[in-house]
Amino acid sequence: MNNIKQVSKKQKAYDYMKSKIMEGFYVPGQRIVINQLVKELATSAIPIREAVRQLEAEGLIEYQQNIGPVVTPIDESKYIDTLSTLAVLEGYATALSKTTFTDEKIKILTDLNQEMKGALAEFEFGKFGELNREFHDLTYDNCPNQYLIESIRKTWMQLDSIRLTGSTFNPKRAKESIDEHEHIIQLLREDADSQLIEIAVRSHKLNTVKSFHERKTQPNGTTFI
Repeated sequence: MNNIKQVSKKQKAYDYMKSKIMEGFYVPGQRIVINQLVKELATSAIPIREAVRQLEAEGLIEYQQNIGPVVTPIDESKYIDTLSTLAVLEGYATALSKTTFTDEKIKILTDLNQEMKGALAEFEFGKFGELNREFHDLTYDNCPNQYLIESIRKTWMQLDSIRLTGSTFNPKRAKESIDEHEHIIQLLREDADSQLIEIAVRSHKLNTVKSFHERKTQPNGTTFI
């Protein structure tokens, strides 16, 4: 029984810290203060330290000498390389999946995009990111190439570990992303040529890379993918 309780406390601490990191409340380089988390979560330091170790294994936290655990700093070049790779993979996977987009699936994509508009209007940026991820998952989840699907999901995990999307928010890019989703949906609805679909999806991701380069001159903004 004690072990079960301990595991649940560790999971609670893990979920709490990971959400804070992914949503940008804990920024890259920020120190993780164990004693503060003990107070916030009303628990002992043991499950928190265990959760920290798990997050460290996932690349979200790292230990720095004389400081302790900190949120892993962003590797900007890795972010650009990973997102550029994802652009190619998702574009091809969506094109391969074009015959699986039934009217029902198109409606789900449309509804998700509408929900993203609502989340943006209500400044629910964490929800926006979750819906965005769900939208993209749906564009390739029926791809006949299973290795390609696995490669995309691993690449998404790498992006999660880089965590750039949760740092801050760029409403301009978010609005552009919604518009680009609408274009992709329209191509799928019309059963457009596979090459056109692939180009649209790839360009959507590469536009985020472009937005990131522009962000470097405006440090308070970032992008959603």
